[in-house]
Amino acid sequence: MFGAALFDWDGVVVDSSAAHKESWEILAREEGLPLEADHFAKSFGRTNKVIIPEVYRWTNVPSEIARIGDRKEVLYREIISSMPAEKLALPGAVELLHALKAAGIPAAVGSSTARDNITLILGKLGIADCFGGMITAENVSRGKPDPEVFLKGAEVLGVAPADCVVFEDAVYGVEAAMAGGMKSVAVLTTHSRECFVGKASLIVDRLTEITLPKLAALWH
Repeated sequence: MFGAALFDWDGVVVDSSAAHKESWEILAREEGLPLEADHFAKSFGRTNKVIIPEVYRWTNVPSEIARIGDRKEVLYREIISSMPAEKLALPGAVELLHALKAAGIPAAVGSSTARDNITLILGKLGIADCFGGMITAENVSRGKPDPEVFLKGAEVLGVAPADCVVFEDAVYGVEAAMAGGMKSVAVLTTHSRECFVGKASLIVDRLTEITLPKLAALWH
């Protein structure tokens, strides 16, 4: 088969974009900060350390970036806690994770999302045992499209990067997989197919289209 699977989180395993968008908007109102109508599209897939100073241009003060970012994640978790589990998992995600586990293929999370956010949802969905590792915002110094997050995921699982497949919904994420020498599957939950042509190894509308033989065929 193949060595391992590395999963981005938001937009791949879970549908939490609305919660992220809402938490940024609540935060902006609390802090009295400006927010453009298309703010979420501009910030999607980036870390808070990049979003706050570079995308939203709210502040360049490290302590303020940390404080504002932490508050945003608290708001996000409050929203997620009130959501039923069945509204969180994207089609085919849980089934694919169980199939990988049954086949003995290790999986890890590779995401710019805060660890506490992921842990909360893992518990709600009951899939914590499907992952052998988790690389999150706290573990990396460089955000996607730098491959750091996925290279660390491969290292945690003990698998060579060239034997890993990355599941992503963001162009930056697919570019990170490419930079790390990995195969990639682009899931069209966020961007159009055209965005990934010539970049992703495989493009699917949803994870229900994925089978393990189809993944193994990426290496042939």
